[in-house]
Parts: sequence; C-alpha cells; structure tokens
Amino acid sequence: MLEEDLKTQLAAYLERVVRPIHIVASVDDGAKSEEMLDLLNEIERLSPQLSVEVRRDDDERKPSFALTSPGQAISLRFAGLPMGHEFTSLVLALLQVGGHPSKAAQETIEQVTALEGEFRFETYYSLSCQNCPDVVQALNLAAVLNPNIQHVAIDGALFQDEVDARQIMSVPTIFLNGEPFDQGRMTLEQVVARLDAGSSDRQAKKISAKAPFDVLVVGGGPAGAAAAIYAARKGIRTGVASERFGGQVLDTMAIENFISVPETEGPRMAAQLEQHVRQYDVDVMDLQRAQQLVPAGADGLVEIKLENGASLKSRTVVLSTGARWRQMGVPGEDEYRNKGVAYCPHCDGPLFKGKHVAVVGGGNSGVEAAIDLAGIVRHVTLIEFDDKLRADDILQRKLRSLGNVTVLTSAQTTEVLGDSAKVTGLVYKDRMGGDSHRLTLDGVFVQIGLLPNTEWLQGTVALSPRGEIVVDDRGQTSVPGVFAAGDCTTVPYKQIVIAMGEGSKAALAAFDHLIRASAPAAAGAVAEAA
Repeated sequence: MLEEDLKTQLAAYLERVVRPIHIVASVDDGAKSEEMLDLLNEIERLSPQLSVEVRRDDDERKPSFALTSPGQAISLRFAGLPMGHEFTSLVLALLQVGGHPSKAAQETIEQVTALEGEFRFETYYSLSCQNCPDVVQALNLAAVLNPNIQHVAIDGALFQDEVDARQIMSVPTIFLNGEPFDQGRMTLEQVVARLDAGSSDRQAKKISAKAPFDVLVVGGGPAGAAAAIYAARKGIRTGVASERFGGQVLDTMAIENFISVPETEGPRMAAQLEQHVRQYDVDVMDLQRAQQLVPAGADGLVEIKLENGASLKSRTVVLSTGARWRQMGVPGEDEYRNKGVAYCPHCDGPLFKGKHVAVVGGGNSGVEAAIDLAGIVRHVTLIEFDDKLRADDILQRKLRSLGNVTVLTSAQTTEVLGDSAKVTGLVYKDRMGGDSHRLTLDGVFVQIGLLPNTEWLQGTVALSPRGEIVVDDRGQTSVPGVFAAGDCTTVPYKQIVIAMGEGSKAALAAFDHLIRASAPAAAGAVAEAA
C-alpha cells in the first residue's frame, strides 16, 4: 500500500520513538478492514517498537484502530484509513504515542495537561479536507498529553450512516461527550481556550502588558508574514497579532502559480510562512481578533484594541487582515450554513457522494469547484448571475465535457430551502424572463468571491466602496503611520505572490516612516529655532 520511498521516510521517523507502540485493530470481514490491516502490517514491519493486535468481537467501529503504549493512559483511535491529508496525522500520532516530544508551545502543553474533567472527542473528517488534519492532530496530541481526554478521528465518507444520523454536512465536525462542539479548522490553542474558561482573560492581561512595538502587523496571511519578516530584518521591535496564522491560504487546496514553487498546498504553505516568521525575533500573538484602531495621539503610538479586551500599541501598524468568502446574502444561507450550505468543496464534497448539489458562481473558483464535485456527487448544477461564465476557457471546456453537470446562466439565487435540519433545495430567478424556479438539492456550494475583513476599520481608515483599505503606491493609508497590504486593500489582483510583495513594501515604508519620524531637525531649522 505504501510506496517504498514513503516506507523509508516513515522508518526513519519511527527511529525517534522511545517507548513501545501497541496498535489494536478492530475489524470485520469487509474489504476496508482488510485494506486497513494491510496498512498496519506494513507499518509494524518498519520498527521493532510496533506491535499489532487484531480484534473482531469488540464494540468499536469497524474498521478502526487504537494507538497506545504499555503503562500509558492514552485513548486515541482512527476510524477508517488515515491516508491522503490524514497520513501526516497518523505519523505524528505514532511519534507522540511513542514518546517523541511535540513541537507545541510549552505553555499550551501545560494548559492541556492541567485540564480536569472527562473529554470524549469525536472528529469527522474527509480525506480531501485540508483543514481537518489541524483538528485531528490537535486532539490526538491532547489525548496523548492528558488521560482525561479521549479522541476518535472518523472518516465521514466511510461511516456514512453516522454522518447521516448526526446530520453532518461539513468537515471537520467535532463532538464532545456526544454533543456538537465545533466545526471548521481549530488549533490546539483554540481547543484549550474553549475548555479553559480563564485562558482568555489571562492572555488579555499578558498582551496588554507588552511594551510598544516599532511595527505591529495585524493579520498573519502572506502579506502579514512578509511584512513581519521584512520589519524584523531591520532589527526593530516587531509583533504580529493574527486571528489565525496563514489566513485564507489555509482554505486553499492547490497552489500552482507561486513562482519557483511548481505545486504546493495551502496548509503546508501557511505552516512554512509561520516557521519562517518565527526564525526572527517576532512576537507572534495568534488567536487575536482586532476590534478597533485608534490613531496616534500625543505619545505618537497607534493603538490596536482586541476583541478579548487587550490593547497593543505601536509606532507604526501594517494592516493585513485579508478577506473571507463572500456570502450570497439570501434567506436560508445563514440558517443552513454547515447544514448543506458550504464554502469549501475540497473539504465537504465527499460528504455529498451520490447526491445533487449546486455551485453558485461562474468564475474560476466556481467552475473548478463544479469540476471537482462532478467526480464525487450524482449531479452538479452551476448557477451564474451573469449571462456567461467568467472562468478561464480551458476550465469551461472541461466543465462542459462532463455529463453530470448542468450550467444555468442569467440565474439569480434568491433563497436556500431546508427542512430545519438540512438543505433541501434552492430558488433562483431567471433574469431574462423573470420567472422563479426551484431546484431540489442536498447541498449548495457558494463560490462568489471574497469580502475584505475591514468592517472594524470603518470611520477610522479610508475605505473604498467595496470595503477595501485605500492605499497609495507605498502602502500608506489615510492615517499617518498606518500602512496596509494584501487582499484587504485596493491593490488589484488578489494573489498570494502579490500579497507578499505588498506586505514587504508596506514594512519597508513603515521603516522609512520610523526613520523620518526620529530624524533630528535639519541644521537650518535648528538655527532658525535658536
């Protein structure tokens, strides 16, 4: 099952374990159980520290397997075959169960080990979901660190009956002690913050006590990472406050247009961005949402107020808050989000296998989503507001070659329909004739562009009619000492490579501002003053 080079790499990783790893496989006579046993037997042969036990008469999900170590109270299980994006989760779980230390921050590890109570987590994932491994890996590590925490990672496509019974229509979906806990990407820090009620207040006090920065970057996407690196390389005090490091890149599947890197994936690039930033003396404050910007007063410091009550001050600020998926703004969209209304076809597509879905949006993202979904679902209806698709011609040709795709143009989505539990359909209006039509559907994937994350800046920084931060050719905003870069600005063409360039430019402009602000008065001016 595993290619030889992958076996070689995994064997090298397993040399790092310091205690035995016992794998308990729960199987039946199905093909998937046989496939899982083949995988586990291959892995067992790679290290003398591994042993596999097979059980057929237990009450666990089948196929599934638990990872534990003799003498250790670890409850960690994979239900299904953790391949695809989840293979890394399996490798990390093997290492951590085998005693190899995690790279998580020591403060976070201490928080996890101190948690009291009983926490039984179940995470439903799909093998094509790029956000799911973050959740699976976070909860796996928590289960290794704290015997009060149990975790089962479940391949939703393999356990479709559970997905239907629990009405799961988006991944990752997390249950805690049998009740819904959260959906979407979560880090270990976010999980701990939810479980440890006092962590937010402690973090706010810690942040507010920090000394002023020379450059404070708000946002941790490509633009923010580039700005932080360029500022730190100047030897000035640099900080980054971000809601989630990586930003929109974390939700991007394939990246094939980043110059010098022929192909990569968003989560991998986001991890590399953060790793690069942390190589410098940058104070990274993650999970921090900006709420208000206060222009510099008599002290010459710009203030950023955060949602948790903390406050940061800096001589200059670079705004790089990025953008998010644009919503349709129609009745039923909010009500059925994650109940059939989705924004990530790569993540949630496998949950709609054999079903009828719609994709709203005829640009590159929409057409790519329809093409991907057509290989999974029974039928795709693509709905475009304009009278023609706006995607690249090569994508349109591929789309129209598919037999299970219907394209509707001049169609305006007006409502998402449901039965209170899940999506059942969609209403659209024919913009040419004016008639309304109803589609019976199981899911709606929205792909209509991005919306800048700038609402919190209204009334402080000049914004365009589209909500973008107005910047000049140096990234300067309407507020002195405040610069901006990336998808949240008026700079055209929202691309990763452009955002990085703009972030670098904004940091250089901020440094230039600092130099000029601290430069001594010219000799003539001094003499005149005397």
